[in-house]
Amino acid sequence: MQKAAVLSQLKEYPQVRELEEEPLKDNEVMIEQSETGICYRDILTMEGFLPRVVLPIVPGHEISGTVRKVGKSVTHFKEGDRVASLIYVPCGTCEYCLSGRENLCRNKKTFGESVNGAYRKYINVPEISLVKVPSGVSPEAAAISACVTGMIVQALEVVGGLKAGQTALITGAGGGVGSHAVQIAKALGARVIAETSSEWKKEGIQKVGAEHVVGGPDFSKKVKEITGDGVDVALETVGSPTFNDAFRSLKYGGILVVIGNVDVNPVSLPLGNLILKGNYIAGSVSSTKATVKKALQLTKKGMITPVVGKVFTLDQVPEAYRAMKNRELFGKAFIRF
Repeated sequence: MQKAAVLSQLKEYPQVRELEEEPLKDNEVMIEQSETGICYRDILTMEGFLPRVVLPIVPGHEISGTVRKVGKSVTHFKEGDRVASLIYVPCGTCEYCLSGRENLCRNKKTFGESVNGAYRKYINVPEISLVKVPSGVSPEAAAISACVTGMIVQALEVVGGLKAGQTALITGAGGGVGSHAVQIAKALGARVIAETSSEWKKEGIQKVGAEHVVGGPDFSKKVKEITGDGVDVALETVGSPTFNDAFRSLKYGGILVVIGNVDVNPVSLPLGNLILKGNYIAGSVSSTKATVKKALQLTKKGMITPVVGKVFTLDQVPEAYRAMKNRELFGKAFIRF
């Protein structure tokens, strides 16, 4: 038996209860976690915005730790290895999985939504979802290497095509995603403009690498004043509250990459600007093993440092959710076991 936070009803906070140990399948390893990250997606799951959630469910998908047991058919991992997991289990056989785009797998099963997730100390994970964590990477950095840092590498470099010497805009730069996106854009060689609606977060955002911090209504005008013609890549981590200004911040031929939708509201799109400026809008989902590995290497080199907003216990998950919804944290919320 072990303690886990369990979501039993939508629109109610997860509650801690005892769970029986799950039998280890031949293709799985048992991971002992020291901590896991809390994602805003977990809150959206609780609030009923994500489809196909199986209840009751153990939430959470930011999985990492040390291998304690190995299934009979596991070949690439052994007891004692440090590992990090994708936030999902890909099928491994579809066109997306076979081409290294497993984040688009139509048959994937997501931890914390369709299979029990990370809000517990011990978790069994199929080998197909795992990568090894290099030495010198902290537990916090390993925990966020798929959902946060790997996801941002996927969005900025793979989807957005961000290159050294270009300019990037990061919205919601004081949050758990945005504060790391600033660092990754900087690590990729970009000039970084950060947006935040929280005045008290500006100093922290500058410390993680933003050259300019903007905010307030019509922040696109401030971006244009700084750049002259706009940014090459805008990373939208928030959604409808900042979408229009992020889009208007693009230069001719620029791309807006959307990874956040915290209030699940639709947006309007100025088609004239889209056409006449030759802009692009793209969605980017999760990470692949390749982008998780790159994020871990950037971390090992000291180019990404986890921004820890606050560490909670398993019993404090409701408190953590409230703090995140109220934008009380600069950086990332963690559960420590």
